[in-house]
Amino acid sequence: MYTPALKHTLLASVVMAVASTSLLAATTTDAVLAEVAAGEWRSADDKARDLVRKPIENLRFWGLKPAASILEVQSGSGWWTRILAPYAVRTGGRYSVTAADLANPSLSAAMRKGRADLAARLADRKIYGEVNLVNWGATTAPLAENRFDFILLSRAIHGWMSVDGLVDRNFASLAGSLKPGGVLAVEQHRANPGTQDPKAESGYVTETFVIEAAKKAGLRLADRSEINSNLKDTKDHPFGVWTLPPTRTTVPYGSGKAPDPSFDRSKYDAIGESDRMTLRFVKNSM
Repeated sequence: MYTPALKHTLLASVVMAVASTSLLAATTTDAVLAEVAAGEWRSADDKARDLVRKPIENLRFWGLKPAASILEVQSGSGWWTRILAPYAVRTGGRYSVTAADLANPSLSAAMRKGRADLAARLADRKIYGEVNLVNWGATTAPLAENRFDFILLSRAIHGWMSVDGLVDRNFASLAGSLKPGGVLAVEQHRANPGTQDPKAESGYVTETFVIEAAKKAGLRLADRSEINSNLKDTKDHPFGVWTLPPTRTTVPYGSGKAPDPSFDRSKYDAIGESDRMTLRFVKNSM
């Protein structure tokens, strides 16, 4: 006989089963993240930065899920790449990364070599899976629509601000390439409110600027975190954010000048890495 007591027991069983499944999923995800963060393919320098860059905490906040289709934008030295690509292959997902646009007839030999070098660094399929290199550049056509579950945009936005219209163009392309419900994860050197340099020559960008650019592209700010905040960062350094670790420049960034051995780095090394915003944007479901 179906009684209120039996109903209560059945409901309790369902709740326990769901809770157990959720716990198992979280444990499995955490275990994979921990595994790839400790991977032998990551250098000692990579792992030393985990203390300040907090990869596991950030990826949990951003909501990276197993089996996700991932795009990393402008991967730089590959610090995030060596976590994201192994995570994707171990959870049944797919990792893609932007690279020099081979469709651009004006692409320089150096840019072509950079793309080839990137492919070579990610060639070990046992570690990185089958990596997809995505054309990306100032003249690139918009990315394919509704392709990715998770896009990471780390420390790249300031570099777009020197070219008129590029911020809006790139955000629109990224938003279009997200699946409904997909996440754009942003980590960016953070300027103080009301201090935005239109060209971001210091490398710092205000949260307001980023949020407005994402909203204009049709994305919704789902959450923000202080995981990557650094209250010691005064943001008034002689060579912009690149004065700080890990770049630690002693001459204007990109000047090609030789390092200045007389420059006193102690103040800037004591600050550590930059104060950074950590934002999660979502593409609304249809």
